[in-house]
This record gives sequence, structure tokens and C-alpha cells, in this order.
Amino acid sequence: MSTQSTEERILSVLEEDAQASYAEIADRADVSKPTVRKYIRRLEDEGVIVGYSADVDPKKLPGQSIALVGIDVASEQYVEATRDLKDLPEIEALFTSSGDHMLMAEVRAEDGDELGDVISEGILDIDGVTAAHPSFLQERLK
Repeated sequence: MSTQSTEERILSVLEEDAQASYAEIADRADVSKPTVRKYIRRLEDEGVIVGYSADVDPKKLPGQSIALVGIDVASEQYVEATRDLKDLPEIEALFTSSGDHMLMAEVRAEDGDELGDVISEGILDIDGVTAAHPSFLQERLK
């Protein structure tokens, strides 16, 4: 048996396969189905599990480009700018960051030109946004 806690084993299975059934999770985590159900319900209630998603290979999406964009924001306008960024439909996900930029956004658009427009006419036009640094995703390696 693993030295990981029950919670860690269940989360590990979910991170590998968000579509796994309770029976599959129980088998792979070496616990019972009721235990899986109890832990997942608690983790969802506590906000540890915030959703379930599919991993997407951006190269295989027809007519879609994806970029990770580092965004810098003026401190005094952070709350308003963040709210406005969350309202942009092209921003799939928005994260705070401790790296080179205050925020990191996953941005999706039809093609590279539209992605550039989203950055220049959407993100950079928001009051308080001082810079946007895109990295275009190409090939998913894992």
C-alpha cells in the first residue's frame, strides 16, 4: 500500500482521469466506493476540488489558438482590472501568479490574428493593465 494518504491517492487518480468512476477510483486508490464518495463530496464542499476538466491538445483544435498570457496590473487598480479580465469571454482561465507577472491567463481565439486582437484590444485596453506577455501554445507534450 502507498504511503500517500487516502485523500492524496483519490486526488491523484482524479488528476490522472477526471472521468474515472467511483468504482475505478476505489480500485486504483485501494479504498471502498463509499470512502471515495465521502472524500470527493468533502473535497468539493471545502473547495479543494473546484471542477472537472478535459486536457486539450491545442494543435488538434480546428480553428483555435491558445496562449498563456502573463499580465501586469497597477496595484491600485488590481481589483477592478481583475474583475474586467474575468469578464472577457476569450479568457478561459485566470490565475494569480508569484512569477514574473501578477496574473496568468489562458486565452483562446479562432486564430493567431484574433488572439493578437484579444490581447491588444481586450486585455491591454483594460484600465490598470500595464503589460501583457503572450506565449503561444503549440504542441502538447504530456
